[in-house]
Amino acid sequence: MNAKTSLSAVDSSSLCARVSDEEWQVRCDLAAAYQLAAHFRWTDLIFTHFTARVPGSEYMLINPYGLMFDEITASTLVKIDKDCNVIEDVTGLGVNRAGFVIHGAVHEARPEVNCVIHTHTRAGVAVSAHKSGLLPISQHSLRTYGMLTYHDYEGIALDMDERERLAGDLGPTSKAMILRNHGLLSVGQSVSEAFEIMYYLDTACQIQVDAIAGGKAELQLIAEQTAKKGYLQFQDEGGAEIDLCWKAMLRMLDRKGIAYRD
Repeated sequence: MNAKTSLSAVDSSSLCARVSDEEWQVRCDLAAAYQLAAHFRWTDLIFTHFTARVPGSEYMLINPYGLMFDEITASTLVKIDKDCNVIEDVTGLGVNRAGFVIHGAVHEARPEVNCVIHTHTRAGVAVSAHKSGLLPISQHSLRTYGMLTYHDYEGIALDMDERERLAGDLGPTSKAMILRNHGLLSVGQSVSEAFEIMYYLDTACQIQVDAIAGGKAELQLIAEQTAKKGYLQFQDEGGAEIDLCWKAMLRMLDRKGIAYRD
């Protein structure tokens, strides 16, 4: 943050008045996701990114480069275009190009996707280093069983030519991907959907790491037919309960007095 800008100087009411109601709602949802990620310890200092499409535009919202996740509010999110040009940035911090490379690739390739979440959690990175990938050893792992894809590590995501391969590996319908030797990625038609998928994906990775840490016991895999059944059950109405979970988590932020809507 430059010497002329401070978080205390950010006027959220001014920004709220300048953007559409739809954009402000997405800003609030995305800021809540960052705050929830801090609560669940999905953070990696100032790195990794959650993005959301600005309704009715080519723009996307992303975290300013330099803020911890628990500092992020609706008004501090940076609006950029498809070429990473900054459209709105009240913090003056700009954005991390690596975040644009990954997230921009997904938003461009998948126009129905409105939110992309990428994490570097310890469990997620650990499983991303397993040749076998995520194993069907828990009910949590079945949430993404029939959709999970993989993308091989190519170094820090700064090269634009990786975008086509990343989007190709994600595919046209998947909402969850493991970036090998790197971390996890989830997408959704809403912030709440992408967050819920990431919750299950990361928790499944934690369970796998814990199970392997036992050392002596052989892992009990869920049979393929049963795994497919569990996956489909999650897709059924009421299976994932995305809206109920999201509302409950927002209430938790409110109880804690976290002003993510500022």
